Amino acid sequence: MAQTLRNNLEIYDHVAAQWWSDDIRWVRTLKNMVPGRLGWFDTHVDWQGKDVLDLGCAGGFMAEALDDRGARVTGIDPAKDAIAAASAHADLTGREIRYDVGVGEALPYADASFDAVVCVDVLEHVQSLPQVIAEVSRVLRPGGLFLFDTINRNPIARLATITMAEDVLKLLPKGTHDPALFIKPSELRAELENAGFTVGKMVGLGPRGINGRGDFTFGRVPGTMIIYMGTARKPEAT
Repeated sequence: MAQTLRNNLEIYDHVAAQWWSDDIRWVRTLKNMVPGRLGWFDTHVDWQGKDVLDLGCAGGFMAEALDDRGARVTGIDPAKDAIAAASAHADLTGREIRYDVGVGEALPYADASFDAVVCVDVLEHVQSLPQVIAEVSRVLRPGGLFLFDTINRNPIARLATITMAEDVLKLLPKGTHDPALFIKPSELRAELENAGFTVGKMVGLGPRGINGRGDFTFGRVPGTMIIYMGTARKPEAT
């Protein structure tokens, strides 16, 4: 039996043409996670008029939600077909969102370009976590906020996100994640503090209900055992 390719980022390009169709269950799952994330992120930032980078934006679900909140949004992702789909949908709906192809380890933006960086479902996929965090710090303005979520590294998280979500429930394509790249909250906190950030509280994100299509809806859950969200603030200029 062929071994499953892990951390397969090609899945986002494979479904780019159908990203906004609501035809693919796992893509709908990603869309359904956005309100749960923003329900907590909104308590930490007033988006109106802010320059915001959606780092790892895929086809644009989070970017458009941030645009709805009045932010000036830039999205970046290595999946060029997904970026094309995001850009096309923004044009179709009359949104002024900038989309770029690129990676978190080498952001193509000037220093101090953004008031906030949002990075969801991304850190567990990157090649160099310290380099991504360094780049986030570089492009943030003094006092800027980094808002993120990622997956904890432990047997329960592996069971939930790979065995159940990928293999049993088919909520994600097989090979979406490599459990070796999952990040413990203590590890992420240490990396952020090493980069000079002040790290806030980390909270859990997970299923909270089921909608009319039989898909999960998401929001805050007790504990950070599986998916967790957090914020980190860049120091003010001295």
